[in-house]
Amino acid sequence: MCSFKSELIRKEHSLQAVIKQRDDERTLKEDERKQKDEALTRLKEQELAITKLTKEFCELKDEVERKKRKVDDVSKSIAGCKTIPREGPSMVRGRGRKPFESSLVKDPEKTAETCVQLTEAEMVRKARAILDEYLHLQDTKEARICVGELNYPSLNHVFVSECINQVLERSTVSRRHTGLLLHDLVKNSIITDKQYVQGLNSVLVYAEDMAIDIPKIYQYFGELISPMVQDGSVPLSFLKEACQPLKELGKAGILVAEILHDASDREGNKKVGYLWRKSGLKWSDFVPEDQVTQFLKEKKLEFIIREDITPTTPTVRLTLERIKDNLQDLVEKKEVRNEKIFDWIEAFLDDFTTKDKKFIRALMTAVCSSAISGRGNRAKIDATRIVARGVILQKYLDHQVEFELQALYALQALVHKLEHPPGVLRTIFDTLYDEDIISEDAFNQWEASKDPVEQEGKGVAMKQVFQFFTWLREADDEVDS
Repeated sequence: MCSFKSELIRKEHSLQAVIKQRDDERTLKEDERKQKDEALTRLKEQELAITKLTKEFCELKDEVERKKRKVDDVSKSIAGCKTIPREGPSMVRGRGRKPFESSLVKDPEKTAETCVQLTEAEMVRKARAILDEYLHLQDTKEARICVGELNYPSLNHVFVSECINQVLERSTVSRRHTGLLLHDLVKNSIITDKQYVQGLNSVLVYAEDMAIDIPKIYQYFGELISPMVQDGSVPLSFLKEACQPLKELGKAGILVAEILHDASDREGNKKVGYLWRKSGLKWSDFVPEDQVTQFLKEKKLEFIIREDITPTTPTVRLTLERIKDNLQDLVEKKEVRNEKIFDWIEAFLDDFTTKDKKFIRALMTAVCSSAISGRGNRAKIDATRIVARGVILQKYLDHQVEFELQALYALQALVHKLEHPPGVLRTIFDTLYDEDIISEDAFNQWEASKDPVEQEGKGVAMKQVFQFFTWLREADDEVDS
């Protein structure tokens, strides 16, 4: 009996050993299968990544080839020109932008030949090429040289009308930049004010027809024309003749209102009102005389005719803390238009103050902090708030690298104070770059800065924008290649 029981126990142990061995083998096989599946998954992911990278490489290659072709087309289209190496620092700003590697100089024989043969169709083609390159590079000086080298004054009005047509339905930034280019050409006598008006009129005659498909057509024209209203170099009296095609349609006043509001948003009510009164223009030139008062009230343009808002030199000097508090209060309120902020600055701060690094920092801090809510991991950024105040930053930073660098130091201090909220600094960097508020040169100087006074929070900030600078260098390499 005992022998039988022992045998039974032995067999049971043997069976358990077999079962355990099979379980171990099954587990081993499952582990091997999982490893194979994981390896296969990784392989598929790598294949997808390689496919994606290959596609991106091909797209980048195509983009580079397209840009090369565009540059070649521009070079070919500027008849009578040849290239020489360009000297001096670049004034170019913009995402992925690089300066022209050459300047344009006359080839007397080709220029003379071109002047004889240049047709209206060829001027249209050249205008498109020059404008496209200008909008890409933002190099006003280079564009001015190119237009001057066309050397065909009788077709300058065609250049103007084609530039307007090309950007009329594009972005606000494109329209304003085009307006700034045309202002520069008139200011430097490359194009006369009469040629400008002639080109503008040839487009405005179709404004009412355009309004059917483009409801905001007068706002768009306002953005294009308003850059003429900035420094008095182009007398505002040109508006009377420019708006003539719209007077019979009763739309001249509407266009002028859009022009003045857009200019005020950039320059301030006081300056625009002063330039208007200085021009000798009357509202009855654009609106029936018996409707002028009501029109100005409806369009909120009473400031134009008020003598008491002529720009003056501030008589009271505000402390830095008062300046900071007032700027913060004005900028944070969405309902406060930029022109009101310009008016406050002009009324209370002199030129010496607005060019001081403390003011630049205060302004940058006010604008950027108005776009941030919360702090730390809970912080959120509304980049549209920065875009909306971009013209203010552009005016007082004035595309001066030393001012832009101070603005970046102020931004660094702000995000450090807010405990470096994730993604906020990168979003602001992208916005400042996209809106041409901060130049590539200033970003690079900030990155390389070893100023001991500006090191607090720099290390963490650099980690947050590492990808921004990586992308910036890659974009430069693509253009160089």
